[in-house]
Amino acid sequence: MGVLLCLVSAACFAALGVFGKLAYDADVGILTLLTVRFAMAVVGFGVLTVVIPGARVRMERRLVLVALGLGSVGYAAQAGLFFAALEHVDVSLLSLLLYTYPAFVTLAAIALGREHVTRRRMAALTVASAGVALVLVGAGGGSADTIGVTMGVGAALAYTAYILVADTVVAQAPPLLFSTVIAAGAFGTFLVVSLVTGGLDLGFEPAGWGWLACMAVVSTICAVLAFFAGLRRVGPSNASILSTFEPPVTVLLAYLVFAEQLGAVQLLGGALVLSAVVVLQTGAGGVQARRHPEGRPHAAVPQAARG
Repeated sequence: MGVLLCLVSAACFAALGVFGKLAYDADVGILTLLTVRFAMAVVGFGVLTVVIPGARVRMERRLVLVALGLGSVGYAAQAGLFFAALEHVDVSLLSLLLYTYPAFVTLAAIALGREHVTRRRMAALTVASAGVALVLVGAGGGSADTIGVTMGVGAALAYTAYILVADTVVAQAPPLLFSTVIAAGAFGTFLVVSLVTGGLDLGFEPAGWGWLACMAVVSTICAVLAFFAGLRRVGPSNASILSTFEPPVTVLLAYLVFAEQLGAVQLLGGALVLSAVVVLQTGAGGVQARRHPEGRPHAAVPQAARG
């Protein structure tokens, strides 16, 4: 059951970019998409904290402030870059670019003294770097591609910063309530930006509401709850490895819905990146082994921060 729950969580997260593309097709603007999605997520998480036994607990003011900061800055930056990139590149390519974050986390953790340099980690990072290079080579060199790829890598870097900060406090916080406050912080940022810039426009096609609801319910709330439930049963390392199911599912969904296809070079690069992720996350200790998620490699970082 734990394995199944982790795979369900990964599949739910995998659909996020697909729902986003479909929302764009329904004339939903990017700021409207982000604002409404997080508004729905906050309401959903809030209801669950009330109805789920044991979820309605107190959280220290310091943790509330940290969660708001993570949401309003880190989560908002990652989500904004992710969906901005989605306007320029295919869903499948963006999924592979985003999944470079475990390698970035490991590099940053080593630089910060939280991880030790080992042959295993260096070999994994070398393989991941080669995989990223192949993904980028296979992506071509158009101007739109360059913009999208840059934003996709930026989303991975923003997620890396989010994980490193969250890792210092997440063990002290109730997961569901912490995720709720993070989502509220992101909603606040996008609401303010939308109102200031006039980017909030609810005059899109009716189908857009359905895709926004799918993003909030399936790819946010259900994904997070399934991950937490699976995490309790299989542990953080296994949950992290099982989460690598996400990019292949994204590639499959993008092919079925949009007929997107990755080239042989990109597929090889993606396989190298995912194999490096598995190696990194089966190593002992460090940030990677403790995490959890919007967002996922490790069982200590709230999965709310994903896309």
